[in-house]
Amino acid sequence: MKKKFVSFMMAMVMVLSLAACGGKDSDAPAPENNDAPPATETNDSASGAAFKLGGTGPLTGGAAIYGNAAKNGAQIAVDEINAMGGIQFELKYEDDTHDAEKAVNAYNALKDWGMQLSLGSVTSKPCEATSVMNFEDRIFALTPSASSTGTIEGKDNMFQMCFMDPNQGSASAQYIADKGLGTKIAVIWMSDDPYSKGIRDTFTEKAAELGLEIVSDTTFATGNDTDFSVQLADAQKNGADLVFLPMYYQPASLILAQANAAGYAPKWFGVDGMDGILTMEGFDASLAEGVMLLTPFNADSTDEKTAAFVAEYQKRFNEIPNQFAADAYDCVYAYKQALEAAGATPDMSAEELCAAMIEQFTSMTFDGLTGESMTWDATGAVSKSPKGMVIENGAYVGLD
Repeated sequence: MKKKFVSFMMAMVMVLSLAACGGKDSDAPAPENNDAPPATETNDSASGAAFKLGGTGPLTGGAAIYGNAAKNGAQIAVDEINAMGGIQFELKYEDDTHDAEKAVNAYNALKDWGMQLSLGSVTSKPCEATSVMNFEDRIFALTPSASSTGTIEGKDNMFQMCFMDPNQGSASAQYIADKGLGTKIAVIWMSDDPYSKGIRDTFTEKAAELGLEIVSDTTFATGNDTDFSVQLADAQKNGADLVFLPMYYQPASLILAQANAAGYAPKWFGVDGMDGILTMEGFDASLAEGVMLLTPFNADSTDEKTAAFVAEYQKRFNEIPNQFAADAYDCVYAYKQALEAAGATPDMSAEELCAAMIEQFTSMTFDGLTGESMTWDATGAVSKSPKGMVIENGAYVGLD
């Protein structure tokens, strides 16, 4: 804000100084470049002209591809909305490095900043920790990608834009059965990760219901996630013709590489956490050829909204957006719709906004990049249809 100082001096007896401060909001458009832009400050948040929107995510470390994608997607949405001249947002992300304790510290920093609405945390384990604080502080949260049940369970103000883990697990089993993709299934999962465990549990339950034969069910844990020879040998020995991988892309990349080295070539079916494997440094992307998964977002879609988003994302960040970016983009637009419908204003308290958002999200229908006619129930879980995708020639291609 520009400040002007006007000083008037009275001579002879006394000297009196007067200083006045005036300001004007900037009308300049949001910056456009190939680097991530700074937090949007189109309006003066100190005067209550913008809603303060905060989130935590891994902006550094091994899971940074997820956190930065969500931050970048949210920033594009904020810039677009602010340019419209109605609802205004100020966005701030804090780095949690995919660590629950650091996520709590990051949340507290956002709270001190004055966060009124939250994007929660990007990954499940950190979000399970910060969601407790969102609930206690009555700060409404809509996470783009933290999908574990523990994220929203028992918290009336925690909502998800992504599939909940049970939904993704059961939907994957249903898809495999419906398409006849495999007769003997192996599952390799991470026992100390709520995301991986949640998907595995519902996958195996649904598989049994559908008559899919699980011939191998093996696990690994943090610190024991570099050598998968035992798990792969068990799957191969038991004749698994499809291996289900409910995990993030880092261990999945090792499994694919080690299976290839061992001459084991089943069909592979992954989950949304594998988004990012094609751009992983040091990984031979050809090893991911034929990997299938369910995802709510297809960057190759020709629909106008998706094409525009992908073009803008590529222009700014020089890469194709993944579903984490698209989900975060949808989160901000869903907030816009809910705030407008509620007649909310930035001078409302976080607690007042929380009550208004609960009412709106449990009654509204939303169309976004990651789904049409999306709705939320009272648990905070979203209802939307997944899309079957397969990696071909180094890109995601629709199966349906």
